[in-house]
Amino acid sequence: MRCRRVVVVLGLAGWLGICARGKAGDHPVYELRIYTASPGKLDALQARFREHTTRLFEKHGMTNIGYFIPADEQHGRDSTLIYLLQHSSPAAAEASWQAFREDPAWKAVKAASESDGVPLAAKVESIFLDPVDYSPDLNTVRDKIGACVYELRTYRASPGKLPNLHARFREHTTKLFEKHGMINVLYATPRRPDQGRDDTLIYLLAFPSREAARQAWKAFGEDPEWKAVKAASEPDGVPLAAKVESLFLEPTDYSPLK
Repeated sequence: MRCRRVVVVLGLAGWLGICARGKAGDHPVYELRIYTASPGKLDALQARFREHTTRLFEKHGMTNIGYFIPADEQHGRDSTLIYLLQHSSPAAAEASWQAFREDPAWKAVKAASESDGVPLAAKVESIFLDPVDYSPDLNTVRDKIGACVYELRTYRASPGKLPNLHARFREHTTKLFEKHGMINVLYATPRRPDQGRDDTLIYLLAFPSREAARQAWKAFGEDPEWKAVKAASEPDGVPLAAKVESLFLEPTDYSPLK
């Protein structure tokens, strides 16, 4: 069964250097951007990204990682574009965006695509992300992916439990995901306190299909090893993740991450 290609733009800090987090400022940062299209404008928004925007991003030093739309109608399939970009640093991101916005080519493309006066994107959200130390190298990961479905998961940790949540993922959870056929793609935390730096983990998994995802999660949940790890990591009865959000995504035809 062929995947339907859809649009969520994932703007990641690049295929290279995802694990190079040594010196301050020398590691990549990722930018997750969520666009809500104006009514009836998603196709036009996708066309603009496909034919112009992605190339202009690259021109100004941004790396396109993936483009997707939600897999389900109730999560904005007909109105939402999500993307992840690569920046070499926060300062580089600021400089790239300024150069992009001031580029005459972009101004001409934007004007032509919005000739009726209606912006293609009614709402834009941006979250800058730092990859955590156990996030895989995308150069290795992309060679494994033959997926047509991704799952973007956001965990809000219980008060004071984010370090414990990281430890559980680092030492156990990611390995158990792999055991059950899930592909770990990215693990990161927001850079800004007001966007969840101190209590939020955002990660991306890949699957061959929604059915494969369902079976993998079922097997994971029933795994005695996972049950033991979960119990040992929550001896006080307080769950490490107070809230879990899941969004299934499908890559677009122009997404580098397929």
